[in-house]
Amino acid sequence: MARLADRYERVFRCFDEDGDGKLSPLELRRQVGLIGGELLQEEVEVAVESLDSDGDGFLCLEDFVGLMEGGGEEEKMGDLREAFGMYVTDGCEFITPRSLKRMLSRLGQSKTVDECEAMICHVDVDGDGVISFDEFKVMMM
Repeated sequence: MARLADRYERVFRCFDEDGDGKLSPLELRRQVGLIGGELLQEEVEVAVESLDSDGDGFLCLEDFVGLMEGGGEEEKMGDLREAFGMYVTDGCEFITPRSLKRMLSRLGQSKTVDECEAMICHVDVDGDGVISFDEFKVMMM
């Protein structure tokens, strides 16, 4: 479970554009947009208001974890499929080193194809050099 918490924290830090340890509604909306999602300003405000544990109008890490873990299993699976789809390109059903490089670049992280191959190697259970949805799901859970 510590691995999952670490992943949430890494995503939180990427979303936290100004590094203040809190996510504003604007930061949340902008970052969701960068990864291919779309949230209306009203939706972001409702999400932040409903999850904001200390009433300051921002999401702290714990609030963000609540956002990420919210919803039932079916919703989580749908979210995973949607996230996986953002990394998949060229009609391929796998995350390749090139598609991983492309998505990381969108998120502001510059990696070489070789670095992406090394990252994939860590979760590539069957050794085929790409990440299948099942491998992605295991990595994210």
